[in-house]
Amino acid sequence: MAYYQTTIILPAHARGVHIITPYIEQTINELLPQNAEAGMVNLFLQHTSASLAINENADPDVRLDTEDWLNTIAPADQPQYRHTLEGSDDLPAHFKSMILGVSLNIPLIRGRLGLGTWQGVYLCEHRNRASGRRLVITVNI
Repeated sequence: MAYYQTTIILPAHARGVHIITPYIEQTINELLPQNAEAGMVNLFLQHTSASLAINENADPDVRLDTEDWLNTIAPADQPQYRHTLEGSDDLPAHFKSMILGVSLNIPLIRGRLGLGTWQGVYLCEHRNRASGRRLVITVNI
């Protein structure tokens, strides 16, 4: 077995749910040898106020509804929150990250991400203002 690994910096995104599949696919194409057929891709986001998810990649309403749902279960500006040094969106961002998680495993099939027809990889940005996010991509073939 061989491991290939790199870290990319995703561009800064506004708070919300954003498809990042093209960044990952491009990186995998550059990282792997041409004969890579099958394996496992691990994505790990090195942050505690953003998360990763796989979901619908065609209808943007899914991303908007996901953001609305997350804001309902972890709203900002709650007086009982103690962790507010970085703003009223900081602790809710940590909650959302814990709910969704910061890593994904996706099979590599015929040298490509083994996503279903309507699946895409989301960066769920939970902060109002965030810089680029570091994403570690590890492929085991």
